[in-house]
Amino acid sequence: MLRAVRSIWTAAAGSALFFLVAPLFVAGLVPRWLTGWKMSAPLLGWTGFRFVGVVLILAGTAVLVDAFARFVRHGRGTPAPPLPTEKLVMTGLYRHVRNPMYLGVLSAILGQALLLGSTGLFGYAAFVALAFHLFVVSYEEPTLRARFGARYDRYCSEVRRWWPRASPWIER
Repeated sequence: MLRAVRSIWTAAAGSALFFLVAPLFVAGLVPRWLTGWKMSAPLLGWTGFRFVGVVLILAGTAVLVDAFARFVRHGRGTPAPPLPTEKLVMTGLYRHVRNPMYLGVLSAILGQALLLGSTGLFGYAAFVALAFHLFVVSYEEPTLRARFGARYDRYCSEVRRWWPRASPWIER
């Protein structure tokens, strides 16, 4: 029992540290460096994009927090490659899409682009999306396939990498 509690605390601490290092850097510090978080004219002159931007930032942040919590609670590990989960995480948003964490980061970046009226952040979001895709295909998926085998293959056959399912997948 004590080992399980220690494992959860270790996973929580590792996840919190990784959250500060990775998503906060990619979706917070870099956009700040690129824009100074200065407002430009709204894209296409429509101020409604600013509201959409705020919604995307809040939604992306909520997705990230939920995903990190699931890695701790259900996976008993972190999203960081050096401290992986003990179990495959297939609950919550992971029942709809395999990579909600990456989509949350992209949502936050795109939201900032809309809020700030920054076309440069759209280019940055495209770069980040490509980097995420290459990392997932070349490292993450092969690693998960090697660790979790047929169970991961079944999951991949039912849950898409980037486009969410309308109904949640239920493992049988």
